[in-house]
Amino acid sequence: MKKKSIMKRGLQILTVLGLGLVLSTTGVGAASTTGVSDTYTPDMSNGADNFYKSNKVTMKKVEFKNQYNMNVVGNLFIPKDLKKNTKNPAIIVGHPMGAVKEQSSNLYAQKMAERGFVTLSLDLSFWGESEGQPRNAVSPDIYAEDFSAAVDFLGTWSFVDRDQIGVLGICGSGSFAISAAKIDPRMKAVATVSMYDMGAANRNGLNHSLTLEQRKQIIAEAAEQRYVEFTGGETKYTSGTVHELNENSTAIEREFYDFYRTPRGEFTPKGSSPELTTHPTLTSNVKFMNFYPFEDIETISPRPMLFITGENAHSREFSEEAYKLAGEQKELYIVPGAGHVDLYDRVNLIPFDKLESFFKENLKKK
Repeated sequence: MKKKSIMKRGLQILTVLGLGLVLSTTGVGAASTTGVSDTYTPDMSNGADNFYKSNKVTMKKVEFKNQYNMNVVGNLFIPKDLKKNTKNPAIIVGHPMGAVKEQSSNLYAQKMAERGFVTLSLDLSFWGESEGQPRNAVSPDIYAEDFSAAVDFLGTWSFVDRDQIGVLGICGSGSFAISAAKIDPRMKAVATVSMYDMGAANRNGLNHSLTLEQRKQIIAEAAEQRYVEFTGGETKYTSGTVHELNENSTAIEREFYDFYRTPRGEFTPKGSSPELTTHPTLTSNVKFMNFYPFEDIETISPRPMLFITGENAHSREFSEEAYKLAGEQKELYIVPGAGHVDLYDRVNLIPFDKLESFFKENLKKK
């Protein structure tokens, strides 16, 4: 088995992207043994409640196979007052890129289950409890397949109406859900929150801040690393959320650190370590360069699409671009005063009423 290591700090930072993404071989700094800062006080304003537990729903740990015969693990949430002798609408909830179902998606799934939907939060392949080697690998095609496999799974339950299944993607999962919906018409309604187009983000950076030469340097570094790992060398990781803050830390790094590196949202899956959470493998991360989720997005029409973003979100450009390119029916919903990560867990800012009305209107018998 190949040894794993965290890349050393100090290499040139090329650009800062979502998830605190640093698209170079910038290393991962030292973390405490728990993965949580001992001195930093997280911002718990606006009802931050990532680890919310509802007493109005029941949770069942489930697993199912995708088409690549990989086990996908999720949490199935069922309203306690659900009439199981009837067919009910269901929603699949995908977590932010580099996260796991315990970060943001369980919260959304429970809140939507409280509003009458059967919901399923899932770990994408290579992350959390789902299968896939190496861990933390990037594979946009398999991520999209996981959403379709979740439809397969939900559609076999007697109390789920297979003609009323929607998808909700948070951050990077917004782009994976769109990619899936383009070739899976069983997804009857698509909503995204704080969406990242992971392809454009990696190719171009935020606001097209990454030059072509910088992109080529990233690709070259990853290609050379393949030789190292093919011959038994150490696995390298990239991007993700920093483990330390200092006077030079950017606003985006601070925003993600506040969620992923503090008790507000830190979660280390079994078998992983705090040093590895949120960090994709360097050699696989460049696969996002070939990921174009918004190509042909208009072909999802007439199925409805809802793009939710924060007024102050650094990722806002992606929701606006998707809205511009999508066919009808579509809506862009901007949350006043909210940033990107705010919509992960701040229940006083997350527009659950809007999500409820969107899915109730579009997941019903015609």
